[in-house]
Amino acid sequence: MTTTIIGFPRLGEFRELKFETEKYFRNEISADDLKAFAKELRQKHWNVIKDAGIDQIPSNDFSFYDNTLDTSVLFNIIPKKVKDLDFDELEEYFALARGYQGEKGDVHALPMKKWFNTNYHYLVPQFEKTTNIQVNTTKIVDEFLEAKELGILTRPVILGPFTLLQLGQYHDGTSSADFATDLLAAYQEVFTKLAAAGAEWIQIDEPGLVLDLTAEDIARFKEFYQTLLANKNGLNVLLQTYFGDIRDIYEEVIALDFDGIGLDFVEGKETLNLITNTPFPEDKKLFAGIVNGKNIWTNNYTSTFDLLAKLPKNVVLSTSCSLLHVPYSVENEVFSDEIKQYFAFAKEKLAELVALDKTDQAAIEKNNRIFKQERITANKALQEKIAQLTDADFVRLPAFDEREALQTDLLKLPNLPTTTIGSFPQTKEVKITRGKFKRGEITQEEYDAFIAKKIDDCIAFQEKIGLDVLVHGEFERNDMVEFFGEALDGYLFSKNGWVQSYGTRGVKPPIIWGDIARSKAITVQWSKYAQSKTEQIVKGMLTGPVTILNWSFPREDISIKDSTYQLALAIQEEVLDLEANGIRIIQIDEAALREKLPLRQTDWYSEYLDWAIPAFRLVHSKVQPETQIHTHMCYSEFEDIIQAIDDMDADVISFEASRSNLALLDALNRNNFQTQVGPGVYDIHSPRIPSVEEIKQTIGKILEKIPTDKVWVNPDCGLKTRGEKETYASLENLVLAAKEVREGLVND
Repeated sequence: MTTTIIGFPRLGEFRELKFETEKYFRNEISADDLKAFAKELRQKHWNVIKDAGIDQIPSNDFSFYDNTLDTSVLFNIIPKKVKDLDFDELEEYFALARGYQGEKGDVHALPMKKWFNTNYHYLVPQFEKTTNIQVNTTKIVDEFLEAKELGILTRPVILGPFTLLQLGQYHDGTSSADFATDLLAAYQEVFTKLAAAGAEWIQIDEPGLVLDLTAEDIARFKEFYQTLLANKNGLNVLLQTYFGDIRDIYEEVIALDFDGIGLDFVEGKETLNLITNTPFPEDKKLFAGIVNGKNIWTNNYTSTFDLLAKLPKNVVLSTSCSLLHVPYSVENEVFSDEIKQYFAFAKEKLAELVALDKTDQAAIEKNNRIFKQERITANKALQEKIAQLTDADFVRLPAFDEREALQTDLLKLPNLPTTTIGSFPQTKEVKITRGKFKRGEITQEEYDAFIAKKIDDCIAFQEKIGLDVLVHGEFERNDMVEFFGEALDGYLFSKNGWVQSYGTRGVKPPIIWGDIARSKAITVQWSKYAQSKTEQIVKGMLTGPVTILNWSFPREDISIKDSTYQLALAIQEEVLDLEANGIRIIQIDEAALREKLPLRQTDWYSEYLDWAIPAFRLVHSKVQPETQIHTHMCYSEFEDIIQAIDDMDADVISFEASRSNLALLDALNRNNFQTQVGPGVYDIHSPRIPSVEEIKQTIGKILEKIPTDKVWVNPDCGLKTRGEKETYASLENLVLAAKEVREGLVND
């Protein structure tokens, strides 16, 4: 057997790419400086993979921001409004990724959505009538040649045409069929250029094949690849899939002239059955995804060898997906060796593949010892409490309509109440002060005084501009999941376990090590303090159990349902504590609700929604009817699970909607959505400042679809990652826009 991986983390061992790219954004380094740094980083990563003993190494898995965006740029799928501006290559690229507002023009960033069932975000390709598909950059060839100069013959990676067109949005009355012919010709040109450069393999990623496919989808895929594979220009073509199995199209795929086919044996529930019932062809390589690319636990070699014994001999050992979704290396952590032995980050997964390939006896014996010993002591009382939950524990009384009327009378908010999603900018000063406190360089009293002053200023600013429902700013919090995990039993925290979420944004998912319980209040101190500083309502801000689970590295020894219910009971205690301390509105964010939704619709309820939605209801089922419960969701497609979201029985739900052109509103109407809603009126992931008129127009579009008494006005996400200047200006414009629309409603 031989070994390979699908892709490698690109932010760097210590997020070097993030920091260099942000220097470029601040005009501290030039485009050439950034490109030179990126070249050094790519070379480092290729050598790390080579030195680990991996046989086949990918290239073009590197990106400054997002691989789907790279593919759009490669094929000139660039909106005309951006194309017409006087940008150089890198300026244009980042304008697509982040938006641009300056002397050259004003353009919005491309829409951003979750990448299948991960916390990674991709930028959605935009097809217009003026889109002229052609090969537009040399990146894929250049990076192959870079590695070749190092003596490393890589396998270039590219997102495939079926998934690219599947993910795209179409404008001006166009459809995917309008672009297929030109797109396939462009892929053929890439084949030709890579073959001329000396490439032997190309990896074409088609994760779209793991979704539910129609007969039309299957016919389209066959047509695409019959065309592409008719002239491979001497290249070996690897079709790579991940995040599930390809049960709808397996037989058609193995009948096509691929030289290798990558299948996921970790998340692909039916993958083994597929190759057992219809044997995998002997003339093709099976790239078997047997090491989990999405979780950080050590591979169980005994189980993996049992699986390998059932596979054909023509196998290349691989990861289940790109290692983009796990941190760089356990070497950079301060865990004890006793704990470290249970973890495998990206570098360690390389070693696992090599050990499995070479049947390294010493590694196998060590692995066997790990899995024979007890890792944790179970919390029997907590497990018993979950077992004794009844239907009544998941129902809030009275019903929504009665609560809504009561809350309207008590809260006395105006039409179109304004608020934010919760966090305010985490400035350099905030991060430095938090670091000093963690290192013991300042006392608890000094740190608390600093946080109190930040909250005072935040409350004063919100009162000054006229926001209706305030927040305390979350200056004491590092990450919306890590902050809660640090206060819960059962969690571990890495020091450098960063994973790319989008662009330069990294997250450091905490690790669920054991049973989860709340041993102390988490948010009460600062929520209560903020409320004491104003007569206006201050929202309590919490992260919901499903999001905490989905943005953590979960256990593999119990179900994610059981872990989520443990979290729900812990957050329920926090909700009731906030309510008892006078907090009248409590927001329980479920930004990642959709993230673990099975990719196949037939599994949505039986494997996820049947317990994920009740887990949220469990959190707030015991609050008083006067307490208003909010939640927030972002950067996913929610239209097809709107009814399930309504079943969460929150009082107000805010959605990311600005990058999706408010498409969600039609789905709300179709499903007779009862909950009050706050569709985001501007995109916080872009540094541009929306004008009053722009926000007014957005509110106007919302009011065309949603009754006025059901609408809240807010940004589309938290403001933690933004600068203070753009944040304050944007919020001032938001409040002014809402007031002007209100006045217009009164005058009408």
